[in-house]
Amino acid sequence: MNVLTIIGARPQFIKAAAVSRKILDHPQIHEVLVHTGQHFDRNMSQVFFEELRIPEPKYNLGIQGGTHGTQTAEMLIKLEEVLIKEQPDLVMIYGDTNSTLAGSLAAAKLHIPIAHVEAGLRSFNKEMPEEINRIVADHTADILFTPTETASNNLLNEGIDENKIFQVGDVMFDATLYYGNKAEKFSSIMTELNLAERPYSLVTIHRAENTNDLVRLREIFESLEKLAKEHYLLLPLHPRTKKQLSVIEFPFKESKIMFMEPVGYLDMLMLEKKAQVIITDSGGIQKEAFFHGIPCVTMRNETEWVELVENGWNLLSDPENLLTDFRKMQAISISGVQGIYGNGDASQKIVDELLIYETSLNEVEMKDK
Repeated sequence: MNVLTIIGARPQFIKAAAVSRKILDHPQIHEVLVHTGQHFDRNMSQVFFEELRIPEPKYNLGIQGGTHGTQTAEMLIKLEEVLIKEQPDLVMIYGDTNSTLAGSLAAAKLHIPIAHVEAGLRSFNKEMPEEINRIVADHTADILFTPTETASNNLLNEGIDENKIFQVGDVMFDATLYYGNKAEKFSSIMTELNLAERPYSLVTIHRAENTNDLVRLREIFESLEKLAKEHYLLLPLHPRTKKQLSVIEFPFKESKIMFMEPVGYLDMLMLEKKAQVIITDSGGIQKEAFFHGIPCVTMRNETEWVELVENGWNLLSDPENLLTDFRKMQAISISGVQGIYGNGDASQKIVDELLIYETSLNEVEMKDK
C-alpha cells in the first residue's frame, strides 16, 4: 500500500515521526513524505528532521508566508500535482494546520481516501483558523484516528459514521515517551544555559489570537514582565512573535526573562521536564506539560484538550489574571496520566488499522479481477 503523508509544521513533524517509525517495521506499506514548507526556519523545521530521524521528504514544496488564503491555495495547487504524479492509495494528514486543510481538499477532489491523525478536536471557536481546518479535514476523511473519548464523541455529534472513527490514543504521548528518554541522554541544553541549579518556568507564545491582536500581545508581555520580577522565565521566541513584538516596539525593562531562539525537540523536552510551571498557548505543549507532570497555564480562552482543564492539570488564563493563575498552578502537583491519552501505543494502533485497510484494498482488487 502506498501512503502519502503531508506535513508542514513543527507539531506535525513530531506526530509523523512516531507513526513513520512504526511504518518502517512493515515493508508492505510504502510511505512518501511531502513537506509543504509551512515551517521553514531551520530551528522550526530542519533540526526536527535531523533529531527525530524522519526520512528526508521526497517533496519539499517550499510554500511559506502569506495570508491563510494565499498559503492554502498555493499548497492546494502543488499538492494536487504531487498526488496526480504519485497516485497513492491513501493520504495521511495530521492535526489542524493549513497544510492539513490543503492536503484534505486536494485528496478529496481527486477521490483519494484520507486518514486524519488527531481527528475530532474542537475548541468551538470558529474565529480560530485551526478550528476551520479541523472541521474540514474531519468531514473529508475516510479514516479518523482520535486521541480521546471526547474527540470521538465530537465526531459522532457531528454525524460522522462511527465505523470511520478509531480511538487510538495520542501519538504525541508516544513521541514524548520515546524521545523523552533520548533527551535525557543526548540533550545538553540544561548545561549550556546554566539551568541545573536555577528554578525557572518555560513560556511559549505564538498563536494568532495572541500575536495578531497587538493590544493583547502587549498585555501578555506586560504581565510576563511583572511575573519575571519574582520568577525566572525562559522564553524561546517564535518568529511570528518576535516580528509582532518589534511592531509594537515593546519596551522590555530589566527583568528575569531570558529570550532565546527556538530550540530542537529534544532540547525542548528537557526544558519542559525541568520547568516549575509552563505558560503557553500551544496545544502540543499543553499535553507535553501534562505528560511530564508539569503544571500548565494556557494563555487562551478555550482549549481543544478539555480533559486537562476539567481535571485541574491545566488552567486557562488571560493577561489580567496571569500572576494569580501562575501562583495557583505553582502550588499543585501532577502525577499520572490516567490513560486519558492512551497507553503510548497509538502509533502502532494506527499502523494496525492501515494494514487492515490494505487487506480491504487487496480484496477489492481481487473482486475486480
